[in-house]
Amino acid sequence: MNRLDLPSLLLALTLAGCEAAQSAGPPPPPTAVTVAVPLAQDVVDWDDYVGRFEAVQSVEVKPRVTGYLRSVLFTEGAYVRAGQTLFTIDARPAQAALDQAAAQLARAEATLANARTELARSRTLAASQAASTEEVEQRRAGVRAGEADVDAARAAVRAQQLTVGFTRVTAPISGRVSERLVDVGNSVAADTTVLTRIVSTSPIHFAFEGSEALLLKYQRQGAGAANGTPVRVKLQDEPTYLHAGRLDFVDSAVNTGAGTVRARAVLPNPDNFIKPGMVGRMQLAGSRPYRAMLIPDTAVVTDAARKVVYLVNGAGTVVARPVVLGPLTGNLRVVRSGIGPSDRVIISGLQRARPGEKVMPKPGRIPPPGPPEGAPGTAITSAPSSSASPAR
Repeated sequence: MNRLDLPSLLLALTLAGCEAAQSAGPPPPPTAVTVAVPLAQDVVDWDDYVGRFEAVQSVEVKPRVTGYLRSVLFTEGAYVRAGQTLFTIDARPAQAALDQAAAQLARAEATLANARTELARSRTLAASQAASTEEVEQRRAGVRAGEADVDAARAAVRAQQLTVGFTRVTAPISGRVSERLVDVGNSVAADTTVLTRIVSTSPIHFAFEGSEALLLKYQRQGAGAANGTPVRVKLQDEPTYLHAGRLDFVDSAVNTGAGTVRARAVLPNPDNFIKPGMVGRMQLAGSRPYRAMLIPDTAVVTDAARKVVYLVNGAGTVVARPVVLGPLTGNLRVVRSGIGPSDRVIISGLQRARPGEKVMPKPGRIPPPGPPEGAPGTAITSAPSSSASPAR
């Protein structure tokens, strides 16, 4: 190749490079993402427990007299009120004993009246020196004995009246009555035979057990596991926590075998829908209201064992920031630490963002969580709290 051909070759190569650059086009624009600052809101943490409903009162109905069962005056499974007659026992033997006691009272009263008449006569005779002082004292003693006999006879009458009254077996409490356990015609023994059972239905208790670790957390925070702490419960087929109540008992000792402490909440049950023995899931307020930063749970990325969120700095570059997470409230996640209130968190377009790359941020907004679902039902997360809700 001669020297005259070299400039031509260089010119051809330059023209070819320009044509290739023109065909490739301009570089792609930065990825568009939506960013928003964390939502600041007062929230309350809730801890989850599983427990069982128990009756506030439960009574075994037993007769207080021995006899033969005469009638059953209630519908099995119905609601009965305190004082309502449930059974009757043959009252004829008790009525006969009452009549006999009444006759004994009448006899004692007649004897007392006669003794008082004789005492009055003796006093008259003694005033005219026709009777001795000893005779008057004997008449007076006879009156006192007669008065004691009358008192004893009256007590016997009252006892027999109680026995006659006890032949009507009444409901000691208001509540739902069970099935009858003894049929009419059978003999029943006083204070021994169980005729039926009654359980109160409103209010109703919810009993559960919590771990020693959670008890320590409550005691150190000064919140939760104290009488009056709000709770909310849902039944097995309910999607949300519809039943609100309050804690009314925490055991004074920890079960050394299981490392748990027994506690109990009380809930209204006006329609008697909840039955003792049912299983439910309860949430207990595990903290006082506190100010928290909330971001969409979808904005959290799992990076091996870490949880990170993607931020956009002032230069428009994506930055991965490790965070410590708290519970869920609705579809928002509480962030304990790792981000600040002015950080711009990527809440949309996260799949296209890569740490270190330039992006085109568009301002967005994190909507507040909805009102509690009677309690917001949320998935269980790491301890210590399973969920949170806006403080009211």
